[in-house]
Amino acid sequence: MDLFTPRFKDERLHPYFKILITNEEFKPVQETLAMWSAGLLARKKELNKFINEFQLSFNSSFWELYLNKAFLDMGFNIDYSKESPDFNLTHNSGRIINVEAVSSNNKLNEKKEYYTKSAHKESIKSKKENLDFATLKLLGKLKDKKDLFIGTNDKKFPYSKLEHVDGNPFIVAIAPFDSHYAYTQNNTLINRVLFGIEPPEIDENGQPIFKEISHITGKDGKNIELGIFTNDSYKEISAVIFSTTGTFGKAVVQSNVKNTKVRSTRYRESDLGEFISTHGLDSFGTTERKLSETYDIISTREPYENKVPGSDSNFIVYGSDVHFCDLSEHQETHLDGLHIYYNPYADVPLDEDLFNAYEITQNYFDKSTREMIPIHNDNSLVSRQTYTEPNDKERLTNQWSQ
Repeated sequence: MDLFTPRFKDERLHPYFKILITNEEFKPVQETLAMWSAGLLARKKELNKFINEFQLSFNSSFWELYLNKAFLDMGFNIDYSKESPDFNLTHNSGRIINVEAVSSNNKLNEKKEYYTKSAHKESIKSKKENLDFATLKLLGKLKDKKDLFIGTNDKKFPYSKLEHVDGNPFIVAIAPFDSHYAYTQNNTLINRVLFGIEPPEIDENGQPIFKEISHITGKDGKNIELGIFTNDSYKEISAVIFSTTGTFGKAVVQSNVKNTKVRSTRYRESDLGEFISTHGLDSFGTTERKLSETYDIISTREPYENKVPGSDSNFIVYGSDVHFCDLSEHQETHLDGLHIYYNPYADVPLDEDLFNAYEITQNYFDKSTREMIPIHNDNSLVSRQTYTEPNDKERLTNQWSQ
């Protein structure tokens, strides 16, 4: 698949695509993305459309490239002859899953002026406004895919009527690109949309507090319901795949791009007794370590009463490690940072063993307790940003810092 030979006049090409093909420091990324695209060439009917979108709008096609490699890494067989939904997957057990990919984009995504320094500054809005804007973007895209599945607006061939879809789990894989800082939302806003949970607040004892939110107000003043996986309103969608790390930074990491710095945050969790015996009481709170001249880690650790459904409470130690290092010292897999959210009200539930790679965070909603149950394995990637020093010192490329 020739993704990188321009098909359009220069003024029509997406700014990120232009950087990718013209900036010398990102040349190795082309080889990485070509590897991610393995198999997609078989999509004969959709091939031209895919390449055109990659060069003109970029984000949605980039997300599909990431997912293609992710599904192959998980061991799925992909039937590229079935072009709708985007991915028809077969597990080694023979079970079939269908995945539709979508990204939430800014309305100015294809405009050159959106990528100026002033536009970056404008993107930093008030916290509340930005939260609701991005939440509505995610919710709107999920509704679009639900409608596509059902067949609203007289759609002749809804997904639900396709032979390879009928009776099999239907997943929507979504990634946010609605602002220059969408990657900073981590999983907080998809938690709002699916489970009606606000971003956590920390109480006076250092413990996280999760508040519920039932709706937000749209521009027309009407209430828009959240928590779509806490009832049967989206029963057609079996699960949602989500990531804020399946970005250009992922490709930069895998391409070993020179002169690149990385900032990454990983979730940490351990048994309380084991932590105290290994690290001592002095390791609670915030500590700093220097692993090399170019590698620093800032760690936070706090005790927490972990209430596991169906069992007695047990105490754990939770926190995070924030890494600052050269790319040569950074470690990250393709699946790091990926989340899956299960819909307990789905008409066709998704079996929990199908996406069980260690790096993937599993997110459930308990219908009896009405609580979200996130299962993050220790050292799960929460966020990652890269910054590549441009070869041309007059040219800034910090828009790739994601």
